[in-house]
Amino acid sequence: MHKPLAIFLMGPTASGKSALAMELVQHLPCDIISVDSALIYRGMDIGTAKPTADELRMAPHRLIDIRDPAESYSAAEFCTDALQEMAAITAAGRIPLLVGGTMLYYKALLEGLSPLPAADSDIRAELQREAEQMGWEHLHRQLTTIDPVAAARIHPNDPQRISRALEVYRISGQTLTTLTAQQGTELPYQVLQYAIAPQDRALLRQRIAERFDLMLQSGFETEVRCLFAREDLHLGLPSIRCVGYRQMWDYLSGELDYAEMRYRGIVATCQLAKRQMTWLRGWSHTVTWLETGSQMNLDIILRDVGSGYLTGYNR
Repeated sequence: MHKPLAIFLMGPTASGKSALAMELVQHLPCDIISVDSALIYRGMDIGTAKPTADELRMAPHRLIDIRDPAESYSAAEFCTDALQEMAAITAAGRIPLLVGGTMLYYKALLEGLSPLPAADSDIRAELQREAEQMGWEHLHRQLTTIDPVAAARIHPNDPQRISRALEVYRISGQTLTTLTAQQGTELPYQVLQYAIAPQDRALLRQRIAERFDLMLQSGFETEVRCLFAREDLHLGLPSIRCVGYRQMWDYLSGELDYAEMRYRGIVATCQLAKRQMTWLRGWSHTVTWLETGSQMNLDIILRDVGSGYLTGYNR
């Protein structure tokens, strides 16, 4: 009863989260915190659908442009940063509005972080050498033997997550599945959780394709060319593996023609949306579903927040 209020606005990519968030800040004393593992990178604006300069002037977003593309960023770092921003917003008498589609970040915030070991550069280098010699599919089969639950969840073509799961086992002697089942401290907020998505999957695919084409028209290729010219960036980095960026990188490398790059970029984005929806359908917390484009979405959230919650908040 005495916990401060926070709002989570989740959903797959291209579902309308940002547009609804911009509406909300016009009606509620909310400050936006980005929950997106791609928006953290500077110089990656078009391909991540980062808010425009006008939108940021109207509603500043926290936790965007906080890392160089050559740097990494973990769920633990996100939790630390997000909790600091939430505390500052609450102290100002306002409501934290967390918006984005990186479901792992939401889960870590709600349930606390599992006691996973810190990264070990020597073991990571060892795994990288094994992958170069035998391939990531071999390491994925190894993971299947050690931790079949994690292996079933991790795609054989996802080297970052395969490496991390094997690294955790080699450091601790315990599987990733076992350790992630051990939860930390719960989030000290009363959270209203919403998920927005179209009921028609075909509509989401259409929105994704239209948005990808708009990115191409808006200079996405030029943006990635600037990254491609940097000697310190490569496909082994999480930033460059972001959907759209990887496909454009392959095009600039001469591995794909333009049409194939566009096709694969759209397909990869649709696959990301599917994974996000899978997370949300299995969400163990109470969530209210909203329909993309519905005029009722704003009213639903305003109703749930209610006048009682607004006491003490600064507009």
